[in-house]
Amino acid sequence: MQEQEFKKLLDKYLNGSISDHELQILEKFKEELKSSNKEPYFSDEAHKNALKESLWASINNQTLTSKRKKSLVWKISTAAAIFIGLLATGYLYLQNTRANTDFMIPKNAITLQLESGEVKIINEDGQVEIFDNKGNVVGQQEGKSLKYANTVSKNELAFNTLNVPNGKTFQLQLSDGTIAHLNAGSSIKYPVQFIEGVNRQIFVTGEAYLDVAKDPEHPFIVNTNGLNVRVLGTQFNVSAYPEDETTEVVLVEGSVSLYTETEEYGTDNNVYLKPGFKGSFDRTKNNIDTSEVITSLYTSWINGKLVFRNMTFKNIMKKLERHYDVTIINNNTDLTHEEFNANFGKEPIENVLKELKANYGIEYEIQSDSIIIE
Repeated sequence: MQEQEFKKLLDKYLNGSISDHELQILEKFKEELKSSNKEPYFSDEAHKNALKESLWASINNQTLTSKRKKSLVWKISTAAAIFIGLLATGYLYLQNTRANTDFMIPKNAITLQLESGEVKIINEDGQVEIFDNKGNVVGQQEGKSLKYANTVSKNELAFNTLNVPNGKTFQLQLSDGTIAHLNAGSSIKYPVQFIEGVNRQIFVTGEAYLDVAKDPEHPFIVNTNGLNVRVLGTQFNVSAYPEDETTEVVLVEGSVSLYTETEEYGTDNNVYLKPGFKGSFDRTKNNIDTSEVITSLYTSWINGKLVFRNMTFKNIMKKLERHYDVTIINNNTDLTHEEFNANFGKEPIENVLKELKANYGIEYEIQSDSIIIE
């Protein structure tokens, strides 16, 4: 049961409009909690507390008319039994922790973790205001875009973290005007607001395309899997998924400096990229190589396209898994390190597999929860 469904049923109980069938759903939910040893999660602490207070207030209220008591007594006692059972087994001792969010938040949901630790679900067609710990509005979500304002004065850094699951992309505008496009299976940790006199620094896992706002007095630094990318104002793509041995930075416009976490900026070991070049950081060897590339091959994902050039079958399958949020099992190990060229638009995964079969003779089988390469 999702959080919103749970709240809806509880609210219907509190206003006396809950049906017998809905109470049975709550009872079933309690039994599921017992069997799974998990707790319900509320991202809204105020709603949680008000809910419990309202419940006991309803039970202890002795001023109801006898007619209302008669109509509500069974509902109150049944609901009270449900929650007493939850309380007795510790299921209603709610904390905003990661473990709890895993229970109520779907795995394919875009989430935003606030500076308080609270986690919010971002619906792609929603419009939500983002608040800081003091109740100030710091951001506004409009559909698949989240924009932060530069109107609130802060003396210390406070971070939010945006997580984008497989099968989805999202756009984020930071308080300085920098725009970040996040690819599937990626996350970005960033300040709610940048502070005067402090470098602008963010942390990226996965893949992101950044259009950095120019500010000569405050360099912009992207930290990703042991590599620092330092810019003043530029456009570039960074790909640094945890399972990849290599972090790639492709420069579209401007200039960037690459250096590892063990190095300092401005040393002879820094690597400078020109537009049209890619920097590849091998984490196992701790070295950075550069090569000239066609940048559009690395940025096509922003428009929903997939372009592969001389890419191993293993990497292609991983990108397809992220892009379509599917599981692919490769039983044909001879294909693992073979390189392929392919170009796909916004077609469904079934069409992609058909093209791979037609062009390269790759056999496959689609099962209920996975794709098998034969």
